[in-house]
Amino acid sequence: MMNQTYPRSFSHIGLSVPDLDAAVKFYTEVMGWYLIMEPTTIHHDDSAIGIMCDDVFGKGWGSFRIAHLATGDKVGIEIFEFPAAETPENNFEYWKTGVFHFSVQDPNLEALVEKIVAAGGKQRMPVRYYYPGEKPYRMVYMEDPFGNIIEIYSHSYELTYSAGAY
Repeated sequence: MMNQTYPRSFSHIGLSVPDLDAAVKFYTEVMGWYLIMEPTTIHHDDSAIGIMCDDVFGKGWGSFRIAHLATGDKVGIEIFEFPAAETPENNFEYWKTGVFHFSVQDPNLEALVEKIVAAGGKQRMPVRYYYPGEKPYRMVYMEDPFGNIIEIYSHSYELTYSAGAY
């Protein structure tokens, strides 16, 4: 029997923020995501989650706060607040290996841009068209109030790239 590769579903993304309560407020009120687990403090101990955190963070991690949210299409958003969190001077080091943004989709991209800016986020570029004069597919890079980079698409990923955007 041959092993067949198949596309896996996206489960969740983890974000680190300096203020969990402010982040939950931003992501529920501005992005409209559902809060599925209230902010909770996790302490180093012998519980299953404590042991898992030892595996992930190493010994001596102490404690952190966490909340869980979900998008309209059931993707999870795990938000962490670690004690003594450091905000990098340059939060957009796209040339370094690793995740440098996540993307959401909103047909009224411009209205979401305004909401994010009004809530303390930043617009990092003008709204741009992939096919100027041909199709209404738009995109923009934003920053949440905590320094996480958010790209917004007006249309689905498949529609945007299926015709070869460049």
